[in-house]
Amino acid sequence: MKKTIRDIDVDGKRVIVRCDFNVPQDENGLITDDTRIQAALPTIHYLLEQGASILLLSHLGRPKDGPDPVFTLAPVAKRLAALLEREVAFLASPSVVDDGVKKSAEALLPGQIVLLENVRFRKEETKNDSGFSKDLASLADIYVNDAFGSAHRAHASTAGIAEFLPSVSGFLMEKEIRFLGNAVENPDRPFLAILGGAKVSDKIPVIDHLLDKVDSLIIGGGMAFTFLKAKGYEIGGSLLESEMVELAGQLMQKAIDKGVTLILPVDVMAATAFDKDAPAQIYSADHIPQDRMGLDIGPETIKSFIEEISNAKTIVWNGPMGVFEMPRFAQGTLSVATALAQSKATTIIGGGDSAAAVQQFGLAEQMTHISTGGGASLEYLEGKTLPGVAVLQDVETKTGG
Repeated sequence: MKKTIRDIDVDGKRVIVRCDFNVPQDENGLITDDTRIQAALPTIHYLLEQGASILLLSHLGRPKDGPDPVFTLAPVAKRLAALLEREVAFLASPSVVDDGVKKSAEALLPGQIVLLENVRFRKEETKNDSGFSKDLASLADIYVNDAFGSAHRAHASTAGIAEFLPSVSGFLMEKEIRFLGNAVENPDRPFLAILGGAKVSDKIPVIDHLLDKVDSLIIGGGMAFTFLKAKGYEIGGSLLESEMVELAGQLMQKAIDKGVTLILPVDVMAATAFDKDAPAQIYSADHIPQDRMGLDIGPETIKSFIEEISNAKTIVWNGPMGVFEMPRFAQGTLSVATALAQSKATTIIGGGDSAAAVQQFGLAEQMTHISTGGGASLEYLEGKTLPGVAVLQDVETKTGG
């Protein structure tokens, strides 16, 4: 178990907090979704209440050649100030840390907040350069990682900085680890995992790891067709990773050996082209015409998936059931999302497109937990150690004498 901000004295200390403010913006630089900013508020409020001064770090986008005004965090500082109803000073240095930033940090008083410029304006960030890590650490007394969405990356602001400061997790990081960790290691059973999305290759390690943990596994989305092909089915022009067919067969055999119920689509909505207006109809999953491609699960599949969902007590979902961005091919994803919303189970949405789908359908509030990290949650479900978590201090366990 990792230490949190509750386990460390922050009174009168300068605390540097790594957040995930990688928020979407429109062409005018206006933030279109501030969910990730709001997710950081509990940690910030707690630190303020405990008498700390706060320096906030984040990346935004992927600037290619150093500082780029398109990726400045200035709009985030403005939105954060509005949400907190207090001043958030933006330290606009393109080098992130310079003499001016250091002076501003030294002058910080308890209750004051500053936001540094996009850490990816420095190429040293993604290289986990120890010099840059040390520069960031020099600004504060304590490091807090509250950016689960970036915890799978060993970068200067997510991992390297912890070599130079006492390091603990924020409340968002704690919540992510608790829900994802408990789901995989100590779930209420039956434990169901639902995996979708386009590529099997992205999910192979997750499937392999979860087959040792779950009672049942639903596979939908584009990735299902590689499994259907492994069963010898005709899948027409549907998405196929031919080099993964043999492995898909091995995973289905592993499910049988482990006593895991593995559920695949029995019918699909298939169209003549990847187009919202293309002619489409329902076909049996074992015989899709050559000139058709499956773009969503069909009604019989939806029924079987919903029945499995209704029996589960813990559910982890990662990846849509079809091309939900096109309304015509969104029914499968909507049906699964609705079934999860109505379920009494602990429902955990593993970030990425699944999180976007439940937000789009207005069902986010009815889920137990929506992960803020797509890639990070996938790696966690694979059983991987996340660099940004591993560097945090462990809670000391008491041993009996």
